[in-house]
Amino acid sequence: MDNRWVALSELPAKVKGLIADNGRNAVRGVIDAIYPAQMLDRDPHDPVNYAAPNEAMMLGGLSADTWGQIRFLSDEGCDMCARPLAGGIYLGAGGRCEGCTLKPFPFTRTRAACLYGEASKSLILPFKHADRTDMAPMFTQWIGRAAAELIADCDIIVPVPLHWSRLWSRRYNQAAEIARPLARQYDKDYLADGLRRVRPTIRQGSKVERERNLKAAFMVTLAGARRLRGRHVVLVDDVFTTGATVRACSKVLIAAGVRQIDVAVIARAASEADAGL
Repeated sequence: MDNRWVALSELPAKVKGLIADNGRNAVRGVIDAIYPAQMLDRDPHDPVNYAAPNEAMMLGGLSADTWGQIRFLSDEGCDMCARPLAGGIYLGAGGRCEGCTLKPFPFTRTRAACLYGEASKSLILPFKHADRTDMAPMFTQWIGRAAAELIADCDIIVPVPLHWSRLWSRRYNQAAEIARPLARQYDKDYLADGLRRVRPTIRQGSKVERERNLKAAFMVTLAGARRLRGRHVVLVDDVFTTGATVRACSKVLIAAGVRQIDVAVIARAASEADAGL
């Protein structure tokens, strides 16, 4: 065989990588031509949104307008509850706001991908209530970036559960739709049925009402107790408002022998003063 002809398996890795990338790009081009990419913040049934938007007008799957209105958070503010502070004050590693200093949560740290405002709310509510599970990969990416340190440190990822009646009506748990791919991406254990919501809860008003309403609402299953004892857990939810839900979950997890709990959410609700709006 002529030495000028080299077997594909002997090509340099960079050349093989280039061929593979070109192949993937060709396939993606065909798929995009048949199924044009759509902006996630547009109604998929709206005929105006039928044609694929210019790539320059999409940022992470969102229109430039929506993207520009979302306030993404990093590690500024309170380390324990992710509450952003007015003026973007940075408290430093382990720094806590006044509320967490006076009444600490049972968990150690919280990271939120963004502030819960009108723009993020317009995405999160359809994800929770309108079968928009196509948004899950985007939210997974956001949380993965915001909570990378927490996830890297943990042993296992657990979603905040829904009561069976709500799960039946919704058909999916929005927290699980994020927690499951996060665990896969970071090669962490994932436990969907270790924490159970045993009592349905109504929409709460004040922080006191929320905590009272969530009392005895969660339990750790027998299977969960075996897999959670002595481990470091990242608890995943959609929105952190008063923290009553993740507080109630954390209490039963600690009672089951969990070593440490951190919280990762899509969005953190905050007062207008703290949000700097």
